[in-house]
Amino acid sequence: MDKNISIVSVKYFTQNEGVEAEIEMWKYNGTSNGLPSSTFVENPRVRRSRWRSIRVMYLTMFLSSVSFSICMSSIWPFLKLLDTDATTDLLGWVVASYSIGQLIASPFFGKMSNCLGRSREPLAVSLIINILANILYAYLEDIKEHRLVALIAARAMIGFGAGNVAVVRSYLSGATTIKERTGAMANLSAFQAIGFIVGPAIQTAMVPIGYPGPVHTTGLHLNLYTAPAFLSALVGLLNLILLFVVFREHRVIDEEYNFSIQDTGSKEVPDYTPDIFAVVASNVIFFVALFIFAVFETIGTPLTMNMYAWTRAHATLYNGIILAVGGVVAILVFIVIKILSKKINERFLLIGGFVCCLLGFVVYLPWGDHYPPSQMATIYPNSTPAINQSWFTMAPHQNLSLNTQAMVSNSSGENPEATGCPDAYQWCAYTPIVTLAQFLCGTALICIGYPVGNVMSYTLYSKILGPKPQGTMMGFLTASGSLARTVGPIFVSLIYNSFGPRVTFLSLCGMIILTLGWITFVFKRLVPFRFEKGVEPP
Repeated sequence: MDKNISIVSVKYFTQNEGVEAEIEMWKYNGTSNGLPSSTFVENPRVRRSRWRSIRVMYLTMFLSSVSFSICMSSIWPFLKLLDTDATTDLLGWVVASYSIGQLIASPFFGKMSNCLGRSREPLAVSLIINILANILYAYLEDIKEHRLVALIAARAMIGFGAGNVAVVRSYLSGATTIKERTGAMANLSAFQAIGFIVGPAIQTAMVPIGYPGPVHTTGLHLNLYTAPAFLSALVGLLNLILLFVVFREHRVIDEEYNFSIQDTGSKEVPDYTPDIFAVVASNVIFFVALFIFAVFETIGTPLTMNMYAWTRAHATLYNGIILAVGGVVAILVFIVIKILSKKINERFLLIGGFVCCLLGFVVYLPWGDHYPPSQMATIYPNSTPAINQSWFTMAPHQNLSLNTQAMVSNSSGENPEATGCPDAYQWCAYTPIVTLAQFLCGTALICIGYPVGNVMSYTLYSKILGPKPQGTMMGFLTASGSLARTVGPIFVSLIYNSFGPRVTFLSLCGMIILTLGWITFVFKRLVPFRFEKGVEPP
């Protein structure tokens, strides 16, 4: 062995055995092999175990995304199956219940992780809740009373189980060095994006099962609505097995903090308080990033139905394709982020991501003298189309005749589906159409900007927090994102329905500009935590 190398024993908690084991770490006492003085080199066996555990976290994030998206395209018909009188307002509560559950659970699981000093137990509890919630969802048809309450409870419990995202991010922050973290966080976000793509694809693949499906008996219903839930429960069980067989608790030696934090407890970490202002600022930035995404994923279907007279079926199909392609773009962006983050300051990447989103919504802004087709079938001789006299009014009177033809889908039947911009929306008369080219270009820019803003915001957040266990604080960050995904759809329904796409997109542009100003204001505070000189471990 090199004379400059000494063996340093560092306590390392091996949860699988329930005892503390001595793990050899190699410490270079002098310059050797190009390494600086007192450089710790990780034992190869520990490194392999650490990265296997990190990959289990990737899988957990992937399955969390799948559990959200796998039933999204079938929730509305399933809701109508459970209650034929169900309305779209109730659908909003069903969809929002997931985010509300995650909002409540994220701080809970984060605090649980900090108190126990481990990640396995809160992850196991969350996976068990997710499995049971999916089973409840699959058996809703057997419930005779209060089916809708049970449906909302099932989706809320699935969201509650997804609160483990806070623990996943916290573990990843503690199991990676400062230099590794951006790449690991980018990988985590990529797996999350893949989950959002794979979920709807799995649901589509199960459509041939049909309804009532091959099994339709009391106590078991296997059809296109319940099969995704059964599959989610099965892969959740697989994730739970991997958690106990493969996963190990790890916290790394990070030279950036100038002391060892290898063991899983916090006793070796000096007591400190991170920059609270930077912590709050990061939560605000993350909220805006998730708010942008929530509005983006919510507005696509109604916007395309109103602008291009697409039927519900066509809007579901085409928007699904667009979002799938957007997800692939996002995955490529995460790969590029890993490369760029080594050459460009992460704060500049964060700003660049929000600028791309801003440009996307600017492109979305409607202009020109072409207007969306209307659902109005008849214009009586003495009637006058509603004209808004505000500064938003741009439609000249002579062009209003373009809105007088009813657009009817190509579907057959006595009551074909009416398409186009509903006559209940007064803004249809004076708001120009958002062309398909605009929609696709704006979507491309947002699909590039959002992933950058998202991953950079919580990567910087994890570095700002420093070496302490981050479960609770990551819980707050995840909760802020869940709040954004709860508020976002409500915002769209209120603003879009009342004022149309122009006011909706202008308000989002204003929000992003304010956020960019906020990032500029706190720019110097968005830096990794450092101990001041003279601060030594106790």
